[in-house]
Amino acid sequence: MSRGLDWFDAFREVAPEWAIVLLGLVTQLGDVWFLGVVVGTVYWVSTTRRDEAAAVFGLLLAGLSLITGLKHVFALPRPERVLVEVGALPETVHPLYQATATATGYGFPSGHALMTTIVYVSLAEYLSVGTRRQRYLAAAGLVTAVCLSRVGLGVHYLADVVAGVAIGLVFLLLVWRFLDRYPGHRGTLGFGLATGLAAVALVTSNVDLDAVLLFGTSLGAFAGWQLALLARGLDARRGPIRTSRPLAARAVVVVLSVATLVALIGYYWPVLLFAGSGVLGLLAAAFVTAPVLSRLERVDSLRGRSPSRSR
Repeated sequence: MSRGLDWFDAFREVAPEWAIVLLGLVTQLGDVWFLGVVVGTVYWVSTTRRDEAAAVFGLLLAGLSLITGLKHVFALPRPERVLVEVGALPETVHPLYQATATATGYGFPSGHALMTTIVYVSLAEYLSVGTRRQRYLAAAGLVTAVCLSRVGLGVHYLADVVAGVAIGLVFLLLVWRFLDRYPGHRGTLGFGLATGLAAVALVTSNVDLDAVLLFGTSLGAFAGWQLALLARGLDARRGPIRTSRPLAARAVVVVLSVATLVALIGYYWPVLLFAGSGVLGLLAAAFVTAPVLSRLERVDSLRGRSPSRSR
């Protein structure tokens, strides 16, 4: 089945061998590890807009589950062609080639295209660096560069990346309407959506490895954010927990979520996949909670510093 245009072959004839390295480096801008570093860094340093950063973090996890489920629903293969045969490259760049310019699994829609759209456009919407126009132009440029690199490397058809961008934009338009309706709960809604889509991906992917790990990570991030909000509420003296329904509800959610992750580790330990999902969940919870706890007034006072709380 052809989902692309024939210009790839013409491009391959004129492209120099070093183009594979350049495109491979560009495509890293849409890799999960790079997007995770970007969003995680923004979340940790955004002391004044932590809730918006938490929402972007949640959308990152939600997008990963969305693409995992969609790829298994369509189950369409990747192109059977490459820009440059690995044997034509110097041996010194073979590891770089394998790490940056190859791909496995299903090809439609493009995960790089969908994820870069969700992450970079969300950052353009919620960050305050530069003007809104500048942020959106930068996001459009990054998404376009990554999409072209995927097609140029021969790991996706043109239709794959177009569909990825389109699905990402539709997803954002729908989710933003929901988040804007409840601006004070953006983080909770983002992580909650990620957990729900991870559960759906478990079913549609027939308990695929990525879906299992994403479920644990999303549930842990959701629990971590609830714990952070609980600590923030107590620091603002909205407690004790037993007299506040919102705080009590968050406490119950945290206990149930963490108990689920611990159960995955303990009960399923012989099954390393499920145990790993639980471990990732606890790590995600700690990652989400830590920067919020470090900014609370009571923690600062215990350290002998002047109070400084992020809202």
